[in-house]
Amino acid sequence: MSRDTDGGCVDLVADCRLRMGTDLFTHVWDPVVLAALAAGPHRRRALRAKIGGISDKALTEALHRLVTNGLTERTSYAEAPPRVDYALTPLGRTFADGPMRALAEWIIRYGDELFDAQERMRDAGAGRTSHSPVNCTT
Repeated sequence: MSRDTDGGCVDLVADCRLRMGTDLFTHVWDPVVLAALAAGPHRRRALRAKIGGISDKALTEALHRLVTNGLTERTSYAEAPPRVDYALTPLGRTFADGPMRALAEWIIRYGDELFDAQERMRDAGAGRTSHSPVNCTT
């Protein structure tokens, strides 16, 4: 496979670095866990309470993916009872402070427009029958 000068892939677009980066956003809970860890290390129970609405299984899977991707680290302490903390790695911090912050700023700025567009499409879909085309210019 050949690579272009920016480190992306030329032959197989599905294997490019952009896909690798966007995959970090594909799991619903991963960015939420990263955002919760941006304030500092957390124990698992405190992390789950801070996030709210996440199942134990979903948190376990998210933490595993984030550790595997090098965005978070798991630190075990030999205490009684045992203690485990999760924290952002330096790479995770760059992701939280870079693309995640940029997305947050974008949604703050354009979220109303995004919501309005979704509402227009929902309203257009509610008024049409299976034989009516959708007017995408409204």
